[in-house]
Amino acid sequence: MTTNTTISCQIGTTDASAALGLEVWIDDQKFFETDHVHVAEKISIELPEDESDHELRFVMKNKTTNHTQINEQGDIIADATLTITELAFDEIKLENIVTEQAVYIHDFNGTGQLIQDKFYSEMGCNGTVSLKFSTPIYLWLLEHM
Repeated sequence: MTTNTTISCQIGTTDASAALGLEVWIDDQKFFETDHVHVAEKISIELPEDESDHELRFVMKNKTTNHTQINEQGDIIADATLTITELAFDEIKLENIVTEQAVYIHDFNGTGQLIQDKFYSEMGCNGTVSLKFSTPIYLWLLEHM
């Protein structure tokens, strides 16, 4: 009998009028896609426990320079971003694990070099947040909590 791990999170936006898109992947399978996150929404995915390594990815797309307001001094005064909060495996929230383990790869929407950054629940640039984990999930959680 195969058991499943439930992966869940809350997605949202700081500007509902900005058509920011999001894809959610586990390994090579896309589980969720939208071209416009305009309301907060809970996403839930069932993953079979198969004693292997996995990668959860959130891919932000469609952001343009029109979604960011900059003043004369070059400071950002308003910005459209996506939020990914309450990430949990089997209802166990991963707050510190995400900050420590997830990697946010982006190039400042084409205006800079490709960088790897920490992820603090907010995506402000087109790019990918990646979290590698393994199943059975409870063993992985014990190793990382």
